[in-house]
Amino acid sequence: MTIRIAVVTAGLSDPSSTRLLADQLSAASVRALESRGHEVHVDVIELRPLAHNLADFMLTGFASGDLEGALASVTRADAVIAVTPVFTASYSGLFKMFFDAVDKDSLDGTPVLIGATAGTARHSLVLEHALRPLFGYLKAVVIPTGVFAASEDFGSTASGSLKSRVERAAGQLAALVADDHSRSARPVKVTIDNPEDTPDFEDMLASLSR
Repeated sequence: MTIRIAVVTAGLSDPSSTRLLADQLSAASVRALESRGHEVHVDVIELRPLAHNLADFMLTGFASGDLEGALASVTRADAVIAVTPVFTASYSGLFKMFFDAVDKDSLDGTPVLIGATAGTARHSLVLEHALRPLFGYLKAVVIPTGVFAASEDFGSTASGSLKSRVERAAGQLAALVADDHSRSARPVKVTIDNPEDTPDFEDMLASLSR
């Protein structure tokens, strides 16, 4: 069975550090899942081209154009990787509008890997005080390791710690997704009680009143 990953990236420039981090997380997750014997299909959802569609959705409540397909990709995904730039100590407005448009039950039980980018590391707590509560509200299963990347984490001067965080997060996502698929593939044993062994309801009530 092919595992579908939806990668949501809210970078505003082209190219962007947000998309770069999303690509790294996606590639590492694919490697981790393929090493477990799974085929993987990745849908990358760039939010920047969907800005007008998202504004229309906020006003009308209807998904139009490419937004409809993007929402469908998230709904049918086995896992989601969600990455946003940090603006004013939180996720971007574009990022929030997209997940406001996602049906509130469509991520129920879905594994989610969260990531964020900013100019400096002082914004790193956004993963815990903004992104994790958002996906908790949507009833998603947010993996323990979120990945924050500052400008210094990219380029020739990077220390390599970003790569290790990416690999750790991807491994956790792969383990959770693979475990979900393993459980869903197991036959469900259904036990039907013998009606003759079922206590009489009136006898049960009588025993409680003694």
